[in-house]
Amino acid sequence: MKKGINAWSFRSGMSAAECIRLAKSAGFEGIELALNEEGELGLQTTEKEALQIKSLLQESELEISGFATGLYWSYSMTSESPDIRSKAIDVCKKQLELAAILGADAILVIPGAVGVDFIPGSEVVDYERAYERALEAITSLANDAKQTGVHIGIENVWNKFLLSPLELRGFIDAVGSDYVGSYFDVGNVVHSGYPEQWIRILGKRIKKVHFKDYRRQAGGLHGFVDLLAGDVDYPAVVAALKAVGYDGYVTAEMIPPYTHHGDQIIYNTSAAMDAILGRERR
Repeated sequence: MKKGINAWSFRSGMSAAECIRLAKSAGFEGIELALNEEGELGLQTTEKEALQIKSLLQESELEISGFATGLYWSYSMTSESPDIRSKAIDVCKKQLELAAILGADAILVIPGAVGVDFIPGSEVVDYERAYERALEAITSLANDAKQTGVHIGIENVWNKFLLSPLELRGFIDAVGSDYVGSYFDVGNVVHSGYPEQWIRILGKRIKKVHFKDYRRQAGGLHGFVDLLAGDVDYPAVVAALKAVGYDGYVTAEMIPPYTHHGDQIIYNTSAAMDAILGRERR
């Protein structure tokens, strides 16, 4: 397995070039970039601009481990609004387009939500209707994924939707495309389950993996802590990943970042991942 770091782990306001240099310095092999509303990698980013970022990666001998976005919290594929659902589809298509240019083989997709507790005033959608809308949207987007050669990875997040590994497995199988699978987040299931069980059930459907850690006793968003400081049984997680034949990127998504000396979380995370993956520190 290769070691990556997500762009949201870095200090706010850092440029792609700065993040890439720091990731390389800390010993990562890849970085997971993210699509934003605006900025270097935004909805208006051109192929030429994306190729400039790709050249930065190549110069630093760093791979792109995946391509994420937080825009699905604003534009949901399951919204009651047809305009918002349409915007979510456009976001995914732009994500696929830029991922192909950057050389990423998979994108992180949130297929909608039934409700989101940590976003005040978030829309609540009937579960059955949300499932139907999400399935229709992802099935349609699977064709776009195939055309770009980039896989869609459905992330398990706190959206009150696809709440068990059995349900997520069934959703992926209902789509029925090799280009749609799981973008499995280890830390996101700890509050209600066991990530090693999810891994065994999802198996070959796993396209990408996020590493986070979570302390159940803290609860809520406050439960997310540094790698190895929470309740994730990482020896069991690594054993499960090996058992299902996963040998791709494991990418740390460190939220929240440190208040002071923000760069240090990147180095600490790299060292923790070396321990988790059984690598010797040089």
